[in-house]
Amino acid sequence: VFGSWMTQRAQTYRKLNNIPAHWGTAVSVQAMVYGNMGEDCATGVAFTRNPSHGANDFYGEFLPNAQGEDVVAGIRTPQDLTIAARRSHSSDLPSLEELMPEVYRELVGIRNQRTGKRTTHAALKIAVDMAQEGLISRADAVLRLKPESLDQLLHPTLDPKAERRVIAKGLPASPGAASGKVVFSADEADEMSKQGEQVLLVRIETSPEDIHGIHAAQGILASRGGMTSHAAVVAR
Repeated sequence: VFGSWMTQRAQTYRKLNNIPAHWGTAVSVQAMVYGNMGEDCATGVAFTRNPSHGANDFYGEFLPNAQGEDVVAGIRTPQDLTIAARRSHSSDLPSLEELMPEVYRELVGIRNQRTGKRTTHAALKIAVDMAQEGLISRADAVLRLKPESLDQLLHPTLDPKAERRVIAKGLPASPGAASGKVVFSADEADEMSKQGEQVLLVRIETSPEDIHGIHAAQGILASRGGMTSHAAVVAR
């Protein structure tokens, strides 16, 4: 982990997020349980509110018989935690709420772990809702929004009343609409973007090494992975 601080992808990430290199990095060491000891084990990610649009719904994904890296890497498409999310995604795979109700109820009771990555649309809604619910002050709500991120609110979206021909459906990891030439590698996306082309990065799954291409692309489409995969988190 310490050796990764000066890798190309780390340098690119710092540049995109204005993080000085001299800050250094840190490592958290903690005991973990195995999620890949059989079909009665699992790993996953949970949010107290939806990270895509900010609704006050317990949201998350899990993978049976897997470790955390399997969720982040997007090499397998995870299952939903809740029945409501499974139905909204028209998934045939059972949710954790149905498979392991005792585990689900215990998970819902866990709070205040760390701030989750979310879209600006979600951050705005969550901040306003929490202020109206009396959980935080209006001043704190304002401070929870990064000024530079408000540009996302101006991103193009599809007119809900417009006619459209749907050829495929997927999980909306980040809201908005995008168009461009399809490319299949991060390097190609980066190079074409520098030439003034708008591109869509299409991959089976993405990895941290693709961050320069993800940043250059107008949109990302991956055939594997869920709302908490690497591509989804970086897109948000």
